[in-house]
Amino acid sequence: MKLNYKIIFHFLGLLMLFNGGFMLLSSLVSFLYKDGVTGSLSLAAILALVLGGVVMLFTRKHNKEMNKREGYIVVAFGWIIMALTGTLPYVITGSIPSFTNAFFETMSGYTTTGASILNDIEAMPKGILFWRSLTHWIGGMGIIVLAIAILPLLGIGGMQMFAAEAPGPSADKLHPRITDTAKRLWLIYFGYTAAETLLLSVAGMSFFDAINHALCTVSTGGFSTKNASVAHWNGQPVIQYIIIIFMFLAGTNFVLSYFAFKGKVQKVLHDEEFKLYFKFIAIFTIIAALLIYFRADVSVSSIEHPMVWGEGESAVRHALFQVLAIVTTTGFVTADYTMWTPFLVVFFFGLMFLGGSAGSTSGGVKVVRHMLLIKNGFLEFKRALHPSAILPVRYNKKAISGDIVFNILGFFILYMLSFIIGALVFSTFQLDFSSSIGLAASSLGNVGPALGDFGPVNNYAALPSLAQWWASFLMLIGRLELFTVLVLFTPFFWRNR
Repeated sequence: MKLNYKIIFHFLGLLMLFNGGFMLLSSLVSFLYKDGVTGSLSLAAILALVLGGVVMLFTRKHNKEMNKREGYIVVAFGWIIMALTGTLPYVITGSIPSFTNAFFETMSGYTTTGASILNDIEAMPKGILFWRSLTHWIGGMGIIVLAIAILPLLGIGGMQMFAAEAPGPSADKLHPRITDTAKRLWLIYFGYTAAETLLLSVAGMSFFDAINHALCTVSTGGFSTKNASVAHWNGQPVIQYIIIIFMFLAGTNFVLSYFAFKGKVQKVLHDEEFKLYFKFIAIFTIIAALLIYFRADVSVSSIEHPMVWGEGESAVRHALFQVLAIVTTTGFVTADYTMWTPFLVVFFFGLMFLGGSAGSTSGGVKVVRHMLLIKNGFLEFKRALHPSAILPVRYNKKAISGDIVFNILGFFILYMLSFIIGALVFSTFQLDFSSSIGLAASSLGNVGPALGDFGPVNNYAALPSLAQWWASFLMLIGRLELFTVLVLFTPFFWRNR
């Protein structure tokens, strides 16, 4: 069957229109703050809108049926097209004149990685900072919508656990119509953003900082308007606790948020993935807090105002914040955790492979995959003793098909291979061991802060140009769950059958 290129380009044109509309919103912010780049941002928006409009015009007559191959292409190339057109505001305003740097920053934004090449964030025009945060928000929102409305068509696990966003067991549909499901999740996403903006403003942030950090928290992105990231507010613990709450919510399955708002709290509390996600956060925080309190010097690792409410509170707050920032792949920073003892450096590196819940905006492997792999591992012991017994893996008291378990096993193997190859490629750019493995884990998991020369208080400006392109590729495949992108590199995918 030949590919229906018209429907592919029609969708790509629609995404460019979508991008252009958000650029206009950034130009409005630029106009309100009189930062001097309103005209350039408007030009970028017009270019994206015109390009998208022309593509849609020429492809308006298309077969409305989309098969799986076309779905894969739309998803993978859609992210690339968004990143390419998303560089326009940076390049046209001259904020990031290098196209490689601009593409890296944009891909980091849309994949909600949060790695940045900017040396002085606070010197950037307000309109550009807002656009930078919007790329996170669009990317986070896009993942939810793709997971619910498009990726299920591809059969990698859609409503078999939010498709390419999270291959795994069956997820509950909120409504018989998938589009209505997507609308409800969008509403929750928007509501969380508005609520966090309001709370951060009341807690003492300026409205501009509040809305930017809300956009980047709910999307589990990590871009900040301050050079010191959230450590800028180490003297205002309330602000950090608000961000902690919303990082936790953003790393939770958005379907569970919907059930909670509908009053079905028991459904949330009995969800196995949510319970394990909560336990992970609690256990990891206790371990980190104890080590920080007894072994680390927070006053050295924190950028400013290390302790406000006492050493114990400071240790717990920094531990909880950094555990959540890495597990949910948000990547905000309150301190340099690489100075918190070697154990904690390795500990946080390990957390980069965890990820939040399926159906959330988090990157990474996802809690549900780890849970099912562990369950299947224990069942292998029983199968060895009772080879004739039928022992299915269960999730929320339902048996999971063997195909989904194999899918998860395949994903995990492919993820680890991608990490190893990623680190090897980074090492060819003369990067040291800790920098190479940190960059590979952080890029693939969409975390942001890495290790070595690219740790939590450093940026990616020193990363060579070719390495930036490689990191961008890892961000993309990590964000789109590997299979969605890597299947495009197989020869049989392009054969007309």
